[in-house]
Amino acid sequence: MFSQKQYILRPLCTGLLAMFSMASVATIPDIAPGTPFTPLQPAQEHAVTTQQIMSNLLRGHYERKRLDNAMSSQVLDTLLDDIDSTRSYMLASDIAEFEQYRTSLDEALSRGNMAPAFSIYNRFEQRVAERLSFLLNELSNHVKDYNYKQDETLELDREDAPWATTAAELDELWRKRLKNSILNLKLAGKEQDDIIKLLTRRYQNQLNRVYLSKPEDAYQTFMNAVTRTFDPHTQYFSPRNSENFNINMSLSLQGIGAVLQTEDEHTKVVRLVPGGPAAKANNLSPADKIVGVGQDADGEIVDVIGWRLDEVVDLIRGASGTTVRLEILPADSSGSDSKVISIVRDEVKLEEQSAQKEVIELKDGDKTRRIGVIDIPTFYIDFQGRMENRPDYKSTTRDVRKLITELKEEGIDGLIIDLRNNGGGSLEEAIDLTGLFIPTGPVVQVRGIRDRVEVLQDQDPEVLYDGPMTVLVNRLSASASEIFAGAIQDYGRGLIVGGQTFGKGTVQSLRPLTQGQLKITQAKFYRVSGDSTQHQGVIPDVLFPSLFDKEKIGESALKAALPWDTIQPARKAGINTITPTLPHLRELHDARIEHNPDFLFLREQKEMITEMRDKTEVSLNEEVRKKEREANDERRLSLENKRRKAKGMELLTALDDAASNGEETPAKADADKSDETKKPEEEDAILEEAGYILLDYEHMTQGAMTAQRLDN
Repeated sequence: MFSQKQYILRPLCTGLLAMFSMASVATIPDIAPGTPFTPLQPAQEHAVTTQQIMSNLLRGHYERKRLDNAMSSQVLDTLLDDIDSTRSYMLASDIAEFEQYRTSLDEALSRGNMAPAFSIYNRFEQRVAERLSFLLNELSNHVKDYNYKQDETLELDREDAPWATTAAELDELWRKRLKNSILNLKLAGKEQDDIIKLLTRRYQNQLNRVYLSKPEDAYQTFMNAVTRTFDPHTQYFSPRNSENFNINMSLSLQGIGAVLQTEDEHTKVVRLVPGGPAAKANNLSPADKIVGVGQDADGEIVDVIGWRLDEVVDLIRGASGTTVRLEILPADSSGSDSKVISIVRDEVKLEEQSAQKEVIELKDGDKTRRIGVIDIPTFYIDFQGRMENRPDYKSTTRDVRKLITELKEEGIDGLIIDLRNNGGGSLEEAIDLTGLFIPTGPVVQVRGIRDRVEVLQDQDPEVLYDGPMTVLVNRLSASASEIFAGAIQDYGRGLIVGGQTFGKGTVQSLRPLTQGQLKITQAKFYRVSGDSTQHQGVIPDVLFPSLFDKEKIGESALKAALPWDTIQPARKAGINTITPTLPHLRELHDARIEHNPDFLFLREQKEMITEMRDKTEVSLNEEVRKKEREANDERRLSLENKRRKAKGMELLTALDDAASNGEETPAKADADKSDETKKPEEEDAILEEAGYILLDYEHMTQGAMTAQRLDN
């Protein structure tokens, strides 16, 4: 049976964490373009490790899949998508040749035969070397003749593009890509000679790394294609990446506090660790792309486009007190507007991830109402302190208990639990925290393999707070956050407002292998109602507009994510006083935000960003690009000044003015962390609106109680 003490939920750890000790990337000798690529060969230990992985997957994964021709076909498609998702390297003849493996990879896996996998990977590396050699030749011999007045375009969305039939077709594609890279750098203010030098070094570094590939690289790439046919959170870690993952799971971390992953040739920020240096610096956000890394205040920015993820992490992480400079492409930029930010590396301390309280005051007619707010960045517990029976050991529930007691003494009229960006943590703490607001009863159900279900309960009859309550969530609220929010919603104990949550409703465990580790999905979470939190997440009672793109962020954005489903409820549904009020609450909310400057800004920002994301091609005409960039900047400035004028703030003459004053727009703040920590000089519109919804509900329930008394 499951024990709730087993589960520490780290839902968004889909990459490597830029933490811990500094390791320099070795100097690599330049490889001459056109140098023959020496094929990699599988090692003997790969056969043993493969059989261990398959035994674990087929017997211990939540989804009991069969190793058959259907899985073989899935593995081939997943592998090709992993290595060449934009269909920019392989030729149609390569893909046709690989068809021989479509129904035979299952047999190869059962025998631990890695020959087919290495055959595909070696061909891919050969094609990458050919493309990089082409780019280097263009830079040396042809790029100075490029014409930037031509009206030609580059197709950006190639996910479903046909495979090129000739090398000449790929040459044309990569010529346009090179031209686009040059234009991006020109628009960023770089000179032609500097651009050629930078891109030559970039592509030469990438070519060097192709020839330094190791059999472990090919093996890990293939085995993760296998694991991803089960679900996106099941993953094989090579011995080196096992070390990085173990660092990731530690509570004592040094570095910038950012989880990173590879996306095509870029390193993308997945999330920021609450209380970490990057979160506190407020200059890095989820979905930003890191294109360069420099050390100290004046160290050279090293171009890292095309680098392996572990190499980028090695450059970023370092000793406490040192500075790292990152050149980034912001998530909401057009792709050409890079900027350099600085972050001082530091240790992520448990107390800096602790729950914090504040009181906001809201006008309610002729009264001023005081709403308590408790911000919970993560569900944490000091296991060591508890085992040693320290009287002051820290945990989410212990800290929140103390904060609620203080807020009650201050005379609050309602309570908001802010779980925005809370990516999870200890399941036990999610259960205990729920217990502060409900009598004894089930909080979450866990179903493992063979459909065995365990109901995890709150067994403490005390209800610390029984007043009006709202839980504020967004797309980055995940796992343990979803369990807490789902239980509060199922019990009708409070309103859930904000954005649809992440949808991470699965449990993983680590299993040692002869070489490396296997992270495997072994169970699934279900709410008290019987609904899974997987894939769908928790849908708020009142939805707020948000900048988060559900097509890019969240469980539903991950390929092969396990589906949403239901099981038997853990308790009979009681009388829910919230549900009948929801239509009117939503009407009041919509009317209130219709002319709210911050919410108007948020909606208009979302429209603009959506338009930019939906562009499937980009012009390679320099004048057209300049005009597009100027128009985008003017539109951003106009939106910002529209908000400022409505709020009586000083207008800006340029977007850089806000950055130089250390200001942050509400849209940016919603995309990383709440405004109350980012810009205390301005009110957090989202938090304030959550408070007004709470007051609306209180008025409605009080009115219903008064009417009931009159009827009696």
